[in-house]
Amino acid sequence: MSARPVKRSLTLKGHRTSVSLEDDFWRAFRDIAEEKDLPINALAAEIDARRDLDTGLATAIRLYVLAHYRAKT
Repeated sequence: MSARPVKRSLTLKGHRTSVSLEDDFWRAFRDIAEEKDLPINALAAEIDARRDLDTGLATAIRLYVLAHYRAKT
């Protein structure tokens, strides 16, 4: 398990981009996409469309994962 962020590739609106996420956040993000029966790029696109322009995509994904699991408790 890596506590350091790892750069990962996504495709948004037909363009490749990368986000740096810790392994735990990446696994949780993939699990949520699978739970919602969405490709990970589609979930990333939804998050990207909703985020503030001042918030980076990696941060928006982390906040989304956190909110998802908090809502389950």
